Amino acid sequence: MENLHDKRKVYDKSQLLESEVKENPIEQFRDWFLEAQNTAGISEANAMAISTLEEDGCPRTRMVLLKAYTWEGFIFYTNYDSRKGKAIERTHQACLHFFWPPLERQVIIKAQLERLPENLSDGYFSERPKGSQLGALASPQSSVIPNREFLEEQLKTLEQEYENKAVPRPENWGGYLARPYEIEFWQGRPNRLHDRILYQLNEAYDWEISRLAP
Repeated sequence: MENLHDKRKVYDKSQLLESEVKENPIEQFRDWFLEAQNTAGISEANAMAISTLEEDGCPRTRMVLLKAYTWEGFIFYTNYDSRKGKAIERTHQACLHFFWPPLERQVIIKAQLERLPENLSDGYFSERPKGSQLGALASPQSSVIPNREFLEEQLKTLEQEYENKAVPRPENWGGYLARPYEIEFWQGRPNRLHDRILYQLNEAYDWEISRLAP
């Protein structure tokens, strides 16, 4: 078994001070996200982990792609019948996590989730490449299937069916808006004394800023 005790690096690329952060965490996220998009070594700045709570009480985490962010929150799309979708419908909560190693940064977001209006999901679905549209129709996401060939045959049938037609958005596929109520910005620092700035939404819907010990 490999010993990983010495697998460590020094974090010293930047700092995060209360005097420098924005008053609104969405503005702070925007600044960090734009920097991540323009940083070599980060191919998908919008890749994020999303954790939901399973029925057995155990969290489950997977990677998805952030498709938009607004003053209201963070938007992504999925199959509503997937394990992810079912967990969201059960609790209406999730934790989103961005990790950008070249910048030595993380963002952790606790949020309340709600479905996007159907017209917004329709609009996004219509902009997807046709292969991705057909993939959403072909895959019974999170269901047990017999083999890979099952998916390939499903896709082949749909390609023939919609060869010269627009692909409709499946009723069980669409977007979620994650409305944040807590956002932590984490910046790696030397000696593991990392900077952790926490935004929390209070009862007056104002953001309170505090520093967490690393």
